[in-house]
Amino acid sequence: MNQFIRISVIACLLFSQVSAKLPNVIFILMDDMGYRDVSCYGATAVDTPHIDRMADEGLRFTDFHTAASICSPSRAAFLTGAYPQRCGLYMGISPRREAHWFLGLDPGEITLAEQFKKRGYTTALVGKWHLGMQEPFLYHHQGFDHYYGAPENMGHSALFRDGREVVYEKAPLGKLTSLYTQRLVKYIEDFKDEPFFIYYAHNYPHTPYQAGEAFRGTSRGGVRGDVIQELDWSIGEVLKALEEQKILENTMVIFTSDNGPISNQFALPYSGTKYVSLEGGHRVPFIIYWKGNIQRPAVLDVPANAMDLFPTLSEIIGVPLPEDRTYDGVSLTPLFRGENLVRKRTAPFYYYNCENLQAVRVGNWKLHLPRTERQIPFWAARRQKPLAAPRLFNLADDWAERIDVAAEHPERVAEIMQLAEATRLELGEFGQRGREQRPTGTLFPEVPILSNQPQDWDPLSDEEKGRGKTLFQPPQ
Repeated sequence: MNQFIRISVIACLLFSQVSAKLPNVIFILMDDMGYRDVSCYGATAVDTPHIDRMADEGLRFTDFHTAASICSPSRAAFLTGAYPQRCGLYMGISPRREAHWFLGLDPGEITLAEQFKKRGYTTALVGKWHLGMQEPFLYHHQGFDHYYGAPENMGHSALFRDGREVVYEKAPLGKLTSLYTQRLVKYIEDFKDEPFFIYYAHNYPHTPYQAGEAFRGTSRGGVRGDVIQELDWSIGEVLKALEEQKILENTMVIFTSDNGPISNQFALPYSGTKYVSLEGGHRVPFIIYWKGNIQRPAVLDVPANAMDLFPTLSEIIGVPLPEDRTYDGVSLTPLFRGENLVRKRTAPFYYYNCENLQAVRVGNWKLHLPRTERQIPFWAARRQKPLAAPRLFNLADDWAERIDVAAEHPERVAEIMQLAEATRLELGEFGQRGREQRPTGTLFPEVPILSNQPQDWDPLSDEEKGRGKTLFQPPQ
């Protein structure tokens, strides 16, 4: 039996109700939403009944990690199934930064949307892209048939597009969730008779934000809480539209966040925030909801991560993983049947912060590695300090990473340090390319790829910058 047929058969046997139609998938990715930002994960200042419903009727993960503690690399990992260092987009890119405006996800990368296109799916992205804003790196070159939203951080660019057309020069923050929801409902209505993949990548609760008028003052958590309650309403409208079109049971909905929050109070009981390698920067909510197909709803403490999404969804739709590249995740489908993953619980997980490998976890042991001030990426400079010696924590009883037990377990420290050295050779370190790093997308291959931009660094003349920005702008 060839691989494609085998995977298709397995996909059909996974679930109790097998539809003649390929399943739809809606992947909901919040921006800067922390582990404790919704009710089912412990939030007390907001009410999120629709997200809670998905958790109650689906699989809720308590040990799910993103691949980075900032936007661009974490999104790259979700869409490619590879650590950001492996797929080449490991830095937070901005169109306003001289060292990064001409970078993006390499066009040679294969995204989730491109996997779905192989099975004839209609694909759409609603919301934020943030994987390169020059023409070769845009969403319509990475498998998406439709686009609607503000593709960048609002602090970088507030443009709002419908396809290639700019419909707002400055995105209307107070209407953003309402606009996104209306378009999502329309896509569901338009695509109901064909299999579809929708990537709903909201810009909130990343700042700046505003709640819609109907939601202002409705939470106990200030404006941010109001925004989160409106996000929950939006998800409720999506579920309602699926029910009205009678396709809810043929649609898998996945909910998570790109990285941790800006304030630790939304990441408790874990320490840290966005930008750093403490658990609060990487551990986020993750829910898989598929009404009627997940027979045993559960709260799972199985370690899972962003790179697992690509092989999971590829298996479900019966598309083999491309054989010309390495993937860092595994399929989560055995969990739907109450079985164990192929990956052992003690498999290492690597906490990179841009180029710098800052920590490695093996089982419940997490080792923070020595780092110099130069290795720390600029976005973390105010939140991290250099480490002169490794620090070891046991997450089994020290979730907040406060008790360093390195001195009591020197053999564990040595073992994980060896793993770190081998991984640096494979995936790189600050100023050091790894042997298995794939290219970073760039308009100017001759210009070095830098994470921390030197103050006086200006590798391009004004003429070259103008040529690049003119040649690669999307047509209106």
